[in-house]
Amino acid sequence: MTDLVRGILNIIWLLFGGLWLALGYVLAGIICCVLIVTIPFGIASFRIAGYALWPFGRTVVDNGPVGAFSTLGNIIWIIFAGIWTAVGHVVTAIPMFISIIGIPLGIANLKMIPVSLMPLGKVIVPSDYFIGGVRR
Repeated sequence: MTDLVRGILNIIWLLFGGLWLALGYVLAGIICCVLIVTIPFGIASFRIAGYALWPFGRTVVDNGPVGAFSTLGNIIWIIFAGIWTAVGHVVTAIPMFISIIGIPLGIANLKMIPVSLMPLGKVIVPSDYFIGGVRR
């Protein structure tokens, strides 16, 4: 996918839901940071918000083996927020798939499910970070 196509898709995405999605993740991040104990979840929410603003040309990868605290944090996140955000992504992807131009937007929305379900231990990198399945 060329940079021009990615840029056009990102602008369409931003106009048709990306901005609101990112604002929701920012609000969740602010609430998590105010509660002090949940600051790691707040940082993860801000990371997802950045991804939600500009998803085309970027991908989510594991940041290597996660420790016990990240695993426990992901379990807590799944219970209190992950399931709901994943369901939200699926529900909002369905209307996007209805139109031809919305199909890439629906795919991008579904691409956010893994990071919204278990955000700790994940990083967002440019799509060209992987060449032939190998990290550059």
